[in-house]
Amino acid sequence: MDEGPDREQAQAGGNRQALVQAAYARIASEGFEGLRTRDVAADVGVNIGTLHYYFPSKEALIHAAALHMTQKFTVTVPQEGSPAEQLREHLEGLRHLLKTDPELWSVGSEVALRAARDDVIADIVRQGDDQWYSFLRELVARGVEDGSFEDSPQPESVAATLIATIKGLSMPWPGAFRPEQIDQTFEQLQRWLGLSAATTSPEPRES
Repeated sequence: MDEGPDREQAQAGGNRQALVQAAYARIASEGFEGLRTRDVAADVGVNIGTLHYYFPSKEALIHAAALHMTQKFTVTVPQEGSPAEQLREHLEGLRHLLKTDPELWSVGSEVALRAARDDVIADIVRQGDDQWYSFLRELVARGVEDGSFEDSPQPESVAATLIATIKGLSMPWPGAFRPEQIDQTFEQLQRWLGLSAATTSPEPRES
């Protein structure tokens, strides 16, 4: 059997993903303004023509890196357990990401600032927020229905409050990264929802 086309397709996919990850790392260390496509190509070990084959412009590469950032949050979405257990696991996964992934913090700050003047990035952020809101609202609604929560919180209010609070932790203020405040915030959220807060943040599942 000729495996040539499959091998070439796998290599192409690997090159594209490697370029996205290299751009993501460059944005984390140097910001969008310091991103240079030639540096990204050199980091991966390909020429600039190869990079332009996958990403015709710097903006296309930036948009792919922004999407990569939003996809990193999928590891915090549990698939099993009661609604309360899933929500607890989700919050602990988010806590872990915010505390231990400095690149995510840096790129998230850059994305938040650029979204105000970049319609494509604004749309990526908006779609991510909409999906997150729907996930939280439906999770809380199922928990209210099956009695997972001691009280009966309003799903829409809980979803909106969680998103606003957690996104607030990621705002790009000078000196904003304070792990102890992240712990305090998530512990308060879990107390508010009647969830027992874990003493340590678990490792997120592999995607």
